[in-house]
Amino acid sequence: MEESFIQYIEQSIKNNWDKPSLTDFKGVTSSYKDVARKIEKLHILFEHSNIRKGDKIALCSRNMSTWGIAFLATLTYGAVAVPILNEFKPDNIHHIVNHSEARLLFVGDVVWENLDESAMPDIDGAIRIEDFSLRHSNKKSLTEARERLNELFGKKFPERFMAENVKYNYDRPDELAMINYTSGTTSSSKGVMLPYRSLWTNLKFALGVFGLTPGEQIVSMLPMAHMYGLAFEFIYEFASGMHIHFLSRTPSPKIIADAFAEVKPNLIITVPLVIEKIIKKRIFPTIEKPHMKILMNIPIINDKIRDTIRQKVIQAFGGKFKELIVGGAALNKEVESFLRSIRFPYTVGYGMTECGPLLSYDDWQTFKQGSCGKAVPRVELRIDSDDPQHVVGEILAKGDCVMTGYYKNPEATAAALDKEGWLHTGDLGLIDADGYLFIKGRCKNMILGPSGQNIYPEEIEDRLNNMLYVTESIVVEQEGKLVALVYPDFDAVNANHISDTDLPKILETNLKELNHLLPTYSQISRIKIYNEEFEKTPKRSIKRFLYK
Repeated sequence: MEESFIQYIEQSIKNNWDKPSLTDFKGVTSSYKDVARKIEKLHILFEHSNIRKGDKIALCSRNMSTWGIAFLATLTYGAVAVPILNEFKPDNIHHIVNHSEARLLFVGDVVWENLDESAMPDIDGAIRIEDFSLRHSNKKSLTEARERLNELFGKKFPERFMAENVKYNYDRPDELAMINYTSGTTSSSKGVMLPYRSLWTNLKFALGVFGLTPGEQIVSMLPMAHMYGLAFEFIYEFASGMHIHFLSRTPSPKIIADAFAEVKPNLIITVPLVIEKIIKKRIFPTIEKPHMKILMNIPIINDKIRDTIRQKVIQAFGGKFKELIVGGAALNKEVESFLRSIRFPYTVGYGMTECGPLLSYDDWQTFKQGSCGKAVPRVELRIDSDDPQHVVGEILAKGDCVMTGYYKNPEATAAALDKEGWLHTGDLGLIDADGYLFIKGRCKNMILGPSGQNIYPEEIEDRLNNMLYVTESIVVEQEGKLVALVYPDFDAVNANHISDTDLPKILETNLKELNHLLPTYSQISRIKIYNEEFEKTPKRSIKRFLYK
């Protein structure tokens, strides 16, 4: 590897010194030099807290420009970043902070008010992410450094802080850059250890393919605590000198539409749900009217109507983007066929946290409908089957992007990475003669939340199965909502003379109790009672595909 990841960050700051860099939508904008100054001040804080190279620093808040600054400060100092999804429950956040052995925690107001500092006894301090003031400190030197920060900064740079003062330690390929936890629950948290080569190869890919230039704009709406949003709505754009606009509120379709209309982004990175909602709410109602259906069957008029509809869809996303990239889950087939029919510039990629994240992609002009593109540079993909073009098998991946393992979890690491270095993705697929990857199923059953959050049904089922009058359950997605299918414990129901009208009420109480334990994005909308035991495989696993 001829370049370092940190070198790209340093170079972008120097090259784009006076350009706008980070904006909280409808809020304050920081230039690249502002970001550099704040990074330097955080480095002074880290030094005085005796943070050493390789120490862990956790970040937990909603998306905002100061999250990005804290993340960059952590990596450019040589520390290891531990991003935590702000929607995790307090117990999960405490667990990740402790499990990762984080020395400092950058935390947002909304998250902090529910945390208990005594549950994280080993951190040196908690820093308010909104303005980098101290919330809590266990170290006198950290407290003093924060009080004297401007004075210390002035001593370090007595003349003026300029671009030539920006000098970071460059990374080595296998050095640990970050630990990204795939889940918040204490029983099954897996901290994915991503080395710098993973960040570097994802950045290098984006720089070679997306072709955006300094001053161009993007709306960052996916959680930065997940690799998809972090890599392609923040890191790539920052390294390219672009202007990033953060949606700091929950990205509802209206907020997203307003942001697209105002910012007019040059690239759009999204998850299926966002595009599906916009298409189904804004476009489908128009084209499903009887007179439109007739007109669309007349060839010449049909082409003109499709052009008009294409323009309308493009305008709904701001009108200036070169390409819309969908990732995280499969696109609804009806929506994808419609987008293809109007020649809309979209493509679908595939990846996972363990690869930081990208494995496959193709430009929208050559992309094959229904696929996830081809293996990206420096990645090998193969299907674990005798006939990879026709017989579905597990997707295996190898390359610079692959993690070094799961933090403090050798068993899970051994299960995911084989002796030849192949990562077993847990997803099923085919690769056609042209090298296009087609996903055929998810071994892991992961469901993608409304803003790109990973939802693991087994974890929810685990809790539900321990509740009153529940024998077993399956959590599925139906019409964009999570539904729990429950086979009740009829022996207990009958023994306690529970009536047919009382059982649903008891299960409804279970539902409220369960949702109280879950983040908002993974809460269950309703319970459906099944009167027969779920069908099983010979290994006694539920045949999930029968209940989708």
